[in-house]
Amino acid sequence: MSITAERKAALIQEHATKEGDTGSPEVQIAVLTERIANLTEHLKTHKKDFHSRRGLLVMVGQRRRLLDYVKAKDKARYEGILERLSLRR
Repeated sequence: MSITAERKAALIQEHATKEGDTGSPEVQIAVLTERIANLTEHLKTHKKDFHSRRGLLVMVGQRRRLLDYVKAKDKARYEGILERLSLRR
């Protein structure tokens, strides 16, 4: 259900804007997307896990706020993130 350290490091390396970048919106959105995907799979088998469902909704809201921030700052960057992560909007 949680993201492994190796997978998180790979996501950070893949989406980092510069060396040692772990806090840029691109990295945060990529990590949240991975966590959301994992939790969605968990909830498909555990339909009554309402505490995890609430956590999923919190993560989706956080990702939405980050995407809105990037969209307000740089529209091309926003569209690049959506394309790389295969997100709908």
